[in-house]
Amino acid sequence: MAWSRLLAWWRLCLGLLSVLVCLAPCVNLQPAENINYNLVHSWADKLGTELFHLGDFITRRKEVQESFKDAKVVSRNGASIVDSMAKEIEMMMDLKVSAVRRIMDTAENTALSHQNDMADKMFSYYSAKEMLEPGDPVPPIPTPAPDMDKDIGEPLIYVQPKVVVLEPRPEFHNTPVNFSVSSVHVPVNVFDRAPDVIKAIQWSENLDQIFRDNYKNDPTLSWQFFGSSTGFMRQFPASKWRKDVPVDLYDCRLRSWYMEAATSPKDIVILMDGSGSMLGQRLDIAKHVVNTILDTLGTNDFVNIFTFDKEVSPVVGCFEETLIQANLGNIRELKEGIESFKPKSIANYTAALTKAFELLEDTKLSSRGAQCNQAIMIIGDGAPENNREVFELHNWRDPPYKPVRVFTYLIGKEVANWDDIRWMACENQGYYVHLSDTAEVREMVLNYIPVMARPLVLGRHDHPVIWSQVYADIEDTKLSDYLWDINQCEYQKADVLEYWQVHDRMLEPNEMHRRKYRRMKETWNQPVDSNVYQFMTTVSMPIYDRRENATRIANILGVAGTDVPINEIKKLLSPFTLGVNGYAFIVTNNGYVLFHPDFRPIFQGYILKPSYNSVDMIEVELLDDDRPARDFNPVLMTIRDSIINQSTGSKWMLVKNHFDEMKRVARIKRQYYWTAIKKTPFTLVISYPEQYGVSHMDIRADQEIHRISIKGTNLRSVFSGKRWKIHPDWLYCKHSNRTFKTPEIELLYFLERMSEPGWRWPGSRSAMPPEHAAAMFCDRQLMQALVFDARVTEGFSNTTSFNSKDDKGNEFKQRFGVTVAFLATHSGLTRWHEFHSNAAEESGVGETFSQNNTRAIDEIWYKRAVDQHFVREESFVYSVPFDAGESNSEILVTASHAVFHNEGGKTAPAAVVGFQFQHSALYKLFHNITGNACAVDDKDCYILDNNGYVVISTRVHETGRFFGEVNGAIMKRLLEENVYKQVTVYDYQAVCFESKNDNNASSMLLSPIFHLLGVGKWLLHTALWYIVQLLQWAPGVSSHYADMYGDSNDTEPPPPEPHPEHHARNGNGHGKKDEDHWLRYLTLHRTRLKPCDMKRELYTLFKEKDNVVYNMTAHACERPFVVLPIPYSNLILLVIDQLCPRDGTVVLTVNPQPIDYHFSVNDSLACYKQAREFNRMRPHSCISRHANESGIKLCGKACSIYVNLGLLLLCHILSRWL
Repeated sequence: MAWSRLLAWWRLCLGLLSVLVCLAPCVNLQPAENINYNLVHSWADKLGTELFHLGDFITRRKEVQESFKDAKVVSRNGASIVDSMAKEIEMMMDLKVSAVRRIMDTAENTALSHQNDMADKMFSYYSAKEMLEPGDPVPPIPTPAPDMDKDIGEPLIYVQPKVVVLEPRPEFHNTPVNFSVSSVHVPVNVFDRAPDVIKAIQWSENLDQIFRDNYKNDPTLSWQFFGSSTGFMRQFPASKWRKDVPVDLYDCRLRSWYMEAATSPKDIVILMDGSGSMLGQRLDIAKHVVNTILDTLGTNDFVNIFTFDKEVSPVVGCFEETLIQANLGNIRELKEGIESFKPKSIANYTAALTKAFELLEDTKLSSRGAQCNQAIMIIGDGAPENNREVFELHNWRDPPYKPVRVFTYLIGKEVANWDDIRWMACENQGYYVHLSDTAEVREMVLNYIPVMARPLVLGRHDHPVIWSQVYADIEDTKLSDYLWDINQCEYQKADVLEYWQVHDRMLEPNEMHRRKYRRMKETWNQPVDSNVYQFMTTVSMPIYDRRENATRIANILGVAGTDVPINEIKKLLSPFTLGVNGYAFIVTNNGYVLFHPDFRPIFQGYILKPSYNSVDMIEVELLDDDRPARDFNPVLMTIRDSIINQSTGSKWMLVKNHFDEMKRVARIKRQYYWTAIKKTPFTLVISYPEQYGVSHMDIRADQEIHRISIKGTNLRSVFSGKRWKIHPDWLYCKHSNRTFKTPEIELLYFLERMSEPGWRWPGSRSAMPPEHAAAMFCDRQLMQALVFDARVTEGFSNTTSFNSKDDKGNEFKQRFGVTVAFLATHSGLTRWHEFHSNAAEESGVGETFSQNNTRAIDEIWYKRAVDQHFVREESFVYSVPFDAGESNSEILVTASHAVFHNEGGKTAPAAVVGFQFQHSALYKLFHNITGNACAVDDKDCYILDNNGYVVISTRVHETGRFFGEVNGAIMKRLLEENVYKQVTVYDYQAVCFESKNDNNASSMLLSPIFHLLGVGKWLLHTALWYIVQLLQWAPGVSSHYADMYGDSNDTEPPPPEPHPEHHARNGNGHGKKDEDHWLRYLTLHRTRLKPCDMKRELYTLFKEKDNVVYNMTAHACERPFVVLPIPYSNLILLVIDQLCPRDGTVVLTVNPQPIDYHFSVNDSLACYKQAREFNRMRPHSCISRHANESGIKLCGKACSIYVNLGLLLLCHILSRWL
């Protein structure tokens, strides 16, 4: 009986089980319910707590905070700081002006005293391009005698190069120099043995003494130079000329410091003959003339170009009714416009001249443009009449004054009607030039400079002081285009080599996308600090010919100047006084920044941007007002006007500060203060965060250096060991006559001096002449703070204090793979202690950290930690490198925590502590906490930082990537639910790449660089097929290239789906008609650089505490995730149900995207900006007229007509028959 009952129950259970199995597919299980909110909450809590305990123990943050208890917190006075900084810069700049003035005076007196000297064609001088160092081989004397020089009809002269000893000096960026003599650079288009050139080289050698005296008086002086109107430049100290390009294109007369000193600001209208006779070589010469004129203009000049045939047309359509500022971007636009110009029909000179005069008159009446000199430049092959009535109507109203000068450039070898076009120049205080070859263009075009300088020279006593816009120390502004073309050639070479590594697989869409993305990433590399170029401004003055007979010709001898490196100006700003996330910048009279923390003049790591030095201040100070691109806030525009007008003021603004390669953003309220730097066109602006910048740390009187020295404290003892460094860019103390290997050695030297009796603090950080100051200069406030910080943190890097033998300490070090603990203070001091594993002594860990993390408050982890303090005080900021997933080396996680000091209701950041540990250990900890829950296929677990970057993922290659590129659909939901906020950041310094038209032959004549590139491109393109065939015949060579150029980088975003036609075309890869299809796909479409605007969509966590979204549970596939903050950190934990369908088409990216302004076909960014041009302040100096100028009759030589009897006879016969 019992057995039968048991059997019945068994059958019933089996039946029920079978029913459940059958019904299982029909049951609507909720997959997201598998995400247990409480369980995820416990994961987040446990992970955050363990990490915080680790950081708390390793960094000893509470001990560090306690060590600053004796410091005080005081209010920061922004108005006082900006005024003090401006005075320091003014004092420094006055010294540079004094040095240039002495060069100018000496040059004018020397030229006057040597006016009767004879030119010695055998005179030997130190040629920057030819001088030798001891041991260099002496070039042999040419034999037989050199050929005749066709221009002068005499044998070419050979003078043996002089020998000079050169020594690298750090103050000149380790350039080998000689402080006893100067060297001379002569452009390739100038003959150094011409009488006027060699005579000027002779007498200017006497400037060496004043160069030496200047340097002795002010050891902070950089390069001093005299640029002669004959073309050469004398530079001190002597150095060999460095070539940036294969052809030496440097001519000092084309540099902004020369042009702006030699002539007052100018409005120029260029008229280019568009008649049908201006074809072939004439057109090439004419375009070369226009481009050379444009190269002579600066940001204080205004210009436009019109071509004229039957009608008068601007070369850039949107510039028709105005003159535009001659900045690099606008000049580039004009050059591109003239490049595509083609002559059409008969030229109407009357209409062209009328248009030019009317435009200049309108510009003057409307108070636009330069409001100083005005000129019309005519380029053509002859005028049919002199258009006297036009000049009488517009230019001869107030004789003898003629407000507009006319310069004429007659093009062509055989021209007959030259007299009218010469008359135009001579009767309108201009100059006439006849050009028959491109080789003479530059020298002939530059003849207009002495003419424009006549009012300056005739005035004699007024020597305007000119400060240039920021520029890079390169030979030629075309260097960017040259480097970009070279870069494209390298790409082409790499493509061919890679093709024979992977063959037709390289032509697959995913491979082509990978290659394109990788190269685009390279162009996004825009470093703020770079050692590739030295950026500087230059102060210069004109030098006049004082000879009595010089009045008749008003000759300008040249320009004297000295460079002022931007880094030297920055050192005077004392960033320490502004604190973390504080900064200073300088704005010019045009509104452009001389320097700014967001000034990014370089892309791809080494190529200058096409308009790098015309960045307006409102393009880098981005207000947090959600306005569209280039719709600038009126408040910001008002502040800008106050700054360029050199007023004094202050204002607070809400701004967006991007950082960390433009991949992170912070929204912050900032205070701004500004004041003028007197006797310059510059205005200094400082800014700091209102939340934590209004107060700063200070030491008490009993902690001052001299008091603790009296008590017997050895100052050097608090800087013992090697585990410390100071900020390399800050000026703590400086010895004007000594250089030191490292900033740390220099600091120890001064600490020793301070301990000696009789030490006195210098009154200024600026260098002063010996009669006013000692040879040593110190920042007293900074040094006091540094010594205090060193004393209170002395034990941080002590080995015994870290090598604790308790179980907790050993457990932390072993479990987390901690490599280094560090501390950085507000005074720029950085200390660290490296940890070694038991398995091996990794002695390089600390050294690696110290090499890359010496800038204290300027380090990203320092800034982020201070910002995080106001999100949650008891927390660490964690980060991993953006390219961590692409790296094959061990990934390190950096954690940092800000230490604040409070006193009397005020708080200020004192230091930041942190540590680095192995990412693999963090991943292991996360796996141990979550068990296998995140290791199965139905769940995805992520740890994201406060900007949306992946810190932990089950797929290690996703580490460091932006989460929107990994799972765009979920990232979009996080935005909708206010976990993250999207912040749009505009990049007004971006570079785009437009297709390059290589069909214009004239572009090759504009520079030897482009001629060489054109030849190189033809050779490269022609050789590609032969190279590939050679590799195809030699498999061994192909495999060798495969080994050398292998690339396993496959972490780019997914490519688009392959096109069906591609598979049809490449199905077998061996079709006869497609055997060379690779050439079509691998040949690069060459591009040219173009300034443009871009935007980035960046992300940041909402700062609201107790965000309700963190209390929301998962709900089926409607909300297939749980997101929770990880306590004591800047991280969130995200768990996603993978069983729910995923929309793979949604991708969010932080990469830059072009801004669509909806331009018309002929419009451009330059046109868009011109229509919205900003206010500017004109230079104070304008000397455009002099009563005695009408007596100067020198206006260019007449043409030499070479008569061809045959042609003359033919013309006579034709005239009879026609």
